[in-house]
Amino acid sequence: MKLLNGESITLGTCYYPEHWKEELWEEDLTRMLENGIRTIRIAEFAWNKIEPREGEFDYSFFDRFLDLTDRMGMQVIFGTPTATPPAWLTTKYPEVLNARKDGVLYRHGARRHYNYNSPVYQELSRRIVEKAASHYAGRTSVIGWQIDNELNCELSEFYSESDTLAFREFLKKKYRTLEQLNEAWGTVFWNQTYTDWEEVYVPRTTCNDSTNPHEVLDYFRFISDSCCRFAKMQSDILRKYIKPGDFITTNGLFGNLDNHRMCEESLDFMTYDSYPNFAYCLDGYQKEDRIRDRKWSRNLAETRAISPVFGIMEQQSGANGWNTRMEAPTPEPGQLTLWTMQSIAHGADYVSYFRWRTATMGTEIYWHGILDYSGRDNRRLAEVHSVAEKLKKIQRAAGARYEARVGILKDYDNIFDAQLDVWHERVEKASQKALFEACQLTHTPFDYCYLDHVADAEELAGYQVLFYPHATIMTEQKKTILEEYVRNGGTLVVGCRSGYKDARGQCVMDKLPGMLKEVTGMDIPEYTMISPAEGGKVTVDWDGTVMEAAVFSDLLAPEEGAETVGVYTSSYYAGTPALIRHPYGKGQAYYFGGAFTEKTAEVFLEKLGVIDPYRNIIQVPESCEIAVREKGGVRYLFVLNYGNTPAAITLKQPVNDLFADEASAAGVRTLEKYEARVYEIL
Repeated sequence: MKLLNGESITLGTCYYPEHWKEELWEEDLTRMLENGIRTIRIAEFAWNKIEPREGEFDYSFFDRFLDLTDRMGMQVIFGTPTATPPAWLTTKYPEVLNARKDGVLYRHGARRHYNYNSPVYQELSRRIVEKAASHYAGRTSVIGWQIDNELNCELSEFYSESDTLAFREFLKKKYRTLEQLNEAWGTVFWNQTYTDWEEVYVPRTTCNDSTNPHEVLDYFRFISDSCCRFAKMQSDILRKYIKPGDFITTNGLFGNLDNHRMCEESLDFMTYDSYPNFAYCLDGYQKEDRIRDRKWSRNLAETRAISPVFGIMEQQSGANGWNTRMEAPTPEPGQLTLWTMQSIAHGADYVSYFRWRTATMGTEIYWHGILDYSGRDNRRLAEVHSVAEKLKKIQRAAGARYEARVGILKDYDNIFDAQLDVWHERVEKASQKALFEACQLTHTPFDYCYLDHVADAEELAGYQVLFYPHATIMTEQKKTILEEYVRNGGTLVVGCRSGYKDARGQCVMDKLPGMLKEVTGMDIPEYTMISPAEGGKVTVDWDGTVMEAAVFSDLLAPEEGAETVGVYTSSYYAGTPALIRHPYGKGQAYYFGGAFTEKTAEVFLEKLGVIDPYRNIIQVPESCEIAVREKGGVRYLFVLNYGNTPAAITLKQPVNDLFADEASAAGVRTLEKYEARVYEIL
């Protein structure tokens, strides 16, 4: 059966045989199979079970377990155990430990306490991966490998001595000379000029905790590079031993990491860990938030940007919570199904629940799995069984691709820059939230498109509209792709604060928006952050439609061939251009002078003709999400009701109701609270 074969949508779970008495193993696997679970993930935190002491290897524990999975026909994803170095390792080799910015080491006792750049840790990790792969990869039940666990989770910054040494080498390779480094980092400012490579460190604690932004930008790039190299080291070893058809993946999407590069270099596909129940955590719950657990559709869209068809390695199945944080309630009846279908609607063909049994010891004793501490049958297990039965009815949707005509452009340089630059962060955070929520609440499917991993404009040709909210750092390569996309007939929408930095993160001295000047056809003679006295927003009139510019205002001036289509109507610059439209080739570019609000994003979707593209097929209330996956000309329409009350939906044409296994005529239908339906569009 394998995974992601384009022919099946399957279920799995995370299982930790080292946590349970061996006499439970067969019972657990039997119950899994009886409830539709065919795949398990194991071993990602079990280094000691293979190497209990340095250089002493014992394969018997997992041999016994794999003997059982081989016999029972259970598929196994084997995790490399490098996320938690054992106590013997960190005691003998403290240089493998990560450190705080002030140099204090993170000690043994939690997880992910290592750094990627310790030569000792690289060597010992290389050895444990080689030993595990050479011994276990040939087993019948082992179908794939997970590298480490949630790379860059917990911490995505590294300040060990090893990181400083590796950072210097990274910079030497990039800049070759200190003169070029000093130029790129603008070290003449505040007398930071370096005269010897030994003077260069990873960012350290300063008197006002402000650091050189150009150094920090390179530092984030360095962290990503370090993580990618660590993953590739493991992948290269695994490739030597895995059977034909077996796969390599890793799980999660975390900060300071070019996940696209990692996947391209090291993985067959990405898997994600989806925990929508975080929306209900006691700390931070917002009662008036209309999005709540739908926020995880945003993360699933990020995963889909890397792997159009992907897997879920950890799917919410019970209450989340450590003994120290992340307290949340048990999912209500129906939510486990809803969140599973949310993942599948966005492109997942494999969903693995975290976890089978709830741990009775350790930090995660409140992070519940399918079964509670007693292990007896319960409501959640019955719901998993029900999900498995539903999946049998939608198998023909396996391998189908998510359908979207709207794209939101991103790139890693701008993601990193928004983390270190509060001006950039403020507009980016506002616009990303607004665009996502507007698309969600108007039933407008979208994709994230990472421009630094787009080869040419042809890859973007399928999108009718592309939003690039704040293209702060612009490069010649990205500029060329954007111009070609518009020239070929596309519509590009750019927000404020675009084009004013180069790849070093330094502000350009060109007229703004810098490299985007030609495609947008306009000038920015002045700009301002919107005063808090004005509530952080000003109003804009777009041909009679009132909308808002948030956070910032670029004051615009059209150049020849461009036209003003929207003006500011409040603040001291009322009456001046706020939105410029520029015909360019067969397409058009819009430059909007502010950050987006949800209402403003909705206005753009409406006026550009891309809002609610399936309204002729189905009408649903705001509480529901629509997603469509397409395969071989057949479209599968997912409707998800996130509301805690029934929702009335209206089918505008006949469809096949796949869960009911029957044709469904046009008309009104009721989705119960948390219910999901899948329709085949005729």
